[in-house]
Amino acid sequence: MTRKEMPAIALAMVPLLTAPVVVFSFWFAFQPNSLKGTFFFILFSVAFAWYLLGGAYGLRHLIQAANDRRELRGLRADLLGLPEAAFVAMPDGLILAQNNVLMDHLGDLVGRQVQEALGRSIANPDAVWRTLGVALGRRGQSRIDLGAAGTFVVTRKAGAHLQLWRFAPSVEPVSVEPPPQRQSDVIQFDELPVALLLLDAKATIMRANEAARDMLGRDLQGRPLAMLLEGPGRPLADWVGDACAGRMQVGAEVLRARDQGPEHFVQVTLKGGQGDCVTAVLSDASDLKRLEAQFVQSQKMQAIGQLAGGVAHDFNNLLTAISGHCDLLMLRHDKGDPDYADVDQISQNANRAAALVGQLLAYSRKQTLRLQLVDLRDSLSDLTHLLNRLVGEKIVLTFHHDPKLSLIRADKRQLEQVIMNLVVNARDAMPEGGDIAITTANITTDGPIISGHAQLLPGNYVRVEVRDQGTGIPVEHMGKVFEPFFSTKRTGEGTGLGLSTAYGIVKQTGGYIFCDSEIGEGTTFSLYFPAHAGEVADPDPDQAVSPRPSAAMLPRIEKEVTVLLVEDEAPVRAFASRALQLQGFKVLEAACAEDALELLSDQRLNVDVFVTDVVMPGMDGPAWVRTALRDRPATRVIFMSGYSEQIFAEGGSPIPHAAFLAKPFSLSELTALVSKQLEPAPMREEPEVTIFAAPHLDHEMHSL
Repeated sequence: MTRKEMPAIALAMVPLLTAPVVVFSFWFAFQPNSLKGTFFFILFSVAFAWYLLGGAYGLRHLIQAANDRRELRGLRADLLGLPEAAFVAMPDGLILAQNNVLMDHLGDLVGRQVQEALGRSIANPDAVWRTLGVALGRRGQSRIDLGAAGTFVVTRKAGAHLQLWRFAPSVEPVSVEPPPQRQSDVIQFDELPVALLLLDAKATIMRANEAARDMLGRDLQGRPLAMLLEGPGRPLADWVGDACAGRMQVGAEVLRARDQGPEHFVQVTLKGGQGDCVTAVLSDASDLKRLEAQFVQSQKMQAIGQLAGGVAHDFNNLLTAISGHCDLLMLRHDKGDPDYADVDQISQNANRAAALVGQLLAYSRKQTLRLQLVDLRDSLSDLTHLLNRLVGEKIVLTFHHDPKLSLIRADKRQLEQVIMNLVVNARDAMPEGGDIAITTANITTDGPIISGHAQLLPGNYVRVEVRDQGTGIPVEHMGKVFEPFFSTKRTGEGTGLGLSTAYGIVKQTGGYIFCDSEIGEGTTFSLYFPAHAGEVADPDPDQAVSPRPSAAMLPRIEKEVTVLLVEDEAPVRAFASRALQLQGFKVLEAACAEDALELLSDQRLNVDVFVTDVVMPGMDGPAWVRTALRDRPATRVIFMSGYSEQIFAEGGSPIPHAAFLAKPFSLSELTALVSKQLEPAPMREEPEVTIFAAPHLDHEMHSL
């Protein structure tokens, strides 16, 4: 049944639908007083029958329209991807969709009839009307010859309702050979300073100029591009073929050169896809990829460092409470007490845990550094005896120094820790013994030095090299050697923090660390520190490491001293409060900065020392202290933090008469620093920030 037959059949069925109603109404007509009711009943019945007929007819069209929309969505993707002009039409010739190619040539044809569209583009449309009438609505494939203009291929798949119309213009086949060039054009192409390739649709090199031959090799003619370059995640022939056929937007891809090392990259830009040829513009992208890799590596190391620093900060709060309460217990037990040894073991292991956390802070570059001018020759000389004990009898340790070695500005103890970590790492790489050479030299670089993903800027440096004759580091591990907890040793033989600690200390000092290794030849770690160009100053007495105070050394307070303790961690606050009260201080406690300022709003309250955490919810330590010092400028300040003192020095003006106490700290360290802050001005120097950073933990670092 065709579409044209449906109205006739529907009208023929109307009498069948209304016949029972008419007979029944005729019977009512002979009943008394029912003529008027029968008349209206007949009219209603006829109208209702027509309503049913129209509803059935409309429902069929709704179902067909839904099917057409679903079918059109399936055809739209194919339509937009066709390189030639094409459109989708209904069997009656109504155009529903078209691609951009047809839009560019004939404008918007959606909603028009096929006859109208062809009539606008064909000189004599009457000659194709008969063929057009046969093609409309026909299943399978039909061809409509338009003469010199070309041919329309009309396709209607089995079970489909819509037709896909594709226009094939009449053109002469294009030769795959490059068009003949004049001698002057060939010379100009070859002498262009930009590397150029002429490629066919299969990505075969048809022509290459001198710059391209210098970049990729001399013999390029006739070679597939895939033999020289690899990428971009799909076959190069498909990529170039799509560009030649105009099926993709021309763009640039960065490809790796196959035969010129793993770090040689070439950016390829395809231009002017015409027929079966395309021009490729080449440029060296090795520096670009190297910078990209350096950025990714720095972002990764920074992210790991932030994570490590955050974990270390939280652990330092826990360790402060553990070691502090151990100190409180040890005050109530003498060495002869059976419980004293147990408490001492807890305290020692807390110190070891603090040293491990200190390595995380070193990697994250958030530890406290006491910078001073250092002569590496003297520092290494002081370490010689300890290093020889570390490496054992099978390994020979040698030193070679530049006689005119410049000074550097660094934390001497942390620098010694770096050297020890590198020497221990070299020792472990030579289980059968060998030589470890430590060399120092002055280095001046005029241009950047690139090693791996790091780049050394031009300048004057002091270089320290630690070279071993070990097994070497595999290439796949080179990018991970400075990551925390990465280790190739067996479980229990190391924490994986040695090299990451060295990396963090060197970077926080302002230096650089590089690693070069070959399997079977050994590994060399090179440290570069900026050479000190200023005058040599006398050592700062405040930077000297003071011995760990003991409770017996602490002076008793003769007068009442009030300390305002502000700490958001309740265990740390409880320990610090008890420690200060045991030494005779009056302690006021606050869990946050807002509570502290509320206490200080009472002007009658006298406070001698502020002891405050740095990082707290809401207002941080430096912020509330600056607010409080406006009304109490003579009050001394002690900052406590699991980070370095830089955490409060950044982003604000220095706070006078402030001291810094690094977590975790002991009972004696806290009370000693409070007592020092209370010394009269003539008896003490007044640095802007005094650093008091748990020196008793340093020896634990060497054993990890």
